[in-house]
Amino acid sequence: MKHLLASTCLVAGLLAMTGAARAECGDVTIASMNWQSAEVLAALDKFILTEGYGCNAEVIVGDTVPTITSMIEKGEPDLAPEGWVDLLPDVVNRGIEEGKLIGAAVALSDAAVQGWWIPKYIADANPDIKTIDDALKHPELFPDPEDASKGAVHNGPQGWGGTVVTSQLYKAYGGEAANFTLVDTGSAAGLDGSIAKAYERKQGWVGYYWAPTALLGKYEMVKLEHGVPYDAAEWKRCNTVADCADPKKNDWPKDKVQTLVTKPFSERAGEDVMGYLNKRAWSNDTVNKLMAWMTDNQASGDDGAKHFLEENEALWKDWVSPEAAEKIKAAL
Repeated sequence: MKHLLASTCLVAGLLAMTGAARAECGDVTIASMNWQSAEVLAALDKFILTEGYGCNAEVIVGDTVPTITSMIEKGEPDLAPEGWVDLLPDVVNRGIEEGKLIGAAVALSDAAVQGWWIPKYIADANPDIKTIDDALKHPELFPDPEDASKGAVHNGPQGWGGTVVTSQLYKAYGGEAANFTLVDTGSAAGLDGSIAKAYERKQGWVGYYWAPTALLGKYEMVKLEHGVPYDAAEWKRCNTVADCADPKKNDWPKDKVQTLVTKPFSERAGEDVMGYLNKRAWSNDTVNKLMAWMTDNQASGDDGAKHFLEENEALWKDWVSPEAAEKIKAAL
């Protein structure tokens, strides 16, 4: 009977400790934005917070502007794992200054990148091609699909900000004078298809793309350097303005992608949970490869999160406490 009572007390004590840990973190709403990298990161946070730290985590659908605005004005959702803060810097800065938002880890350690890319096999075979100017010296390496006597710069579809910038950089770097045409790929699928086709045929390709993306996890590409420093004033004046007639050469700024947390959640989540959210970061290469696996396997964000945890223990163990790591491993 003494042993039974002792065991009962021990179990009750453990349950109480577990309940306390869950109560400390409590309910947490996590915004999953409507693109693949944000979906899998939200699913990853849900799994780790639930299984590792005893939170009652729920993923909800969101998008950058309404989600961050709601976090500031309404205090919900609690967590935006992949906040593209450069899209609304004034709003984010105001939220932080007013004590309504907390900036946690920079989710993408090497930032989100946009620019002009070439296939790695072209870069390897032509080590002199490092910059946009270098590429434009070789129209023969990047043939226009409609006219092989010219080179081609592949652009994104109309309506994208990156399409406007690429059009302006094409002018600034003298693309037409270098015997290149600017190709309108018509859609995201058309842009992706042009890269896939070039890769399958081991042909040259140069044009606009960005990371993190599943496509760059499947097809290894090299981003061209711009050869000049970033000029913020010139970027705003002309590089991003479609009808500006005199764009100058400019670097393409990286986008800061940061995890944002509401102040009330940060205060009740506990040091361990916030410690995780302040450490959790991955690179474009890691995300590209994960998204490529998800695309090839038609996997959901939850599937991608579990695949990442199973394949990258050395990386994620540094984000969490030893106790949480054991619980996460047991839950897989």
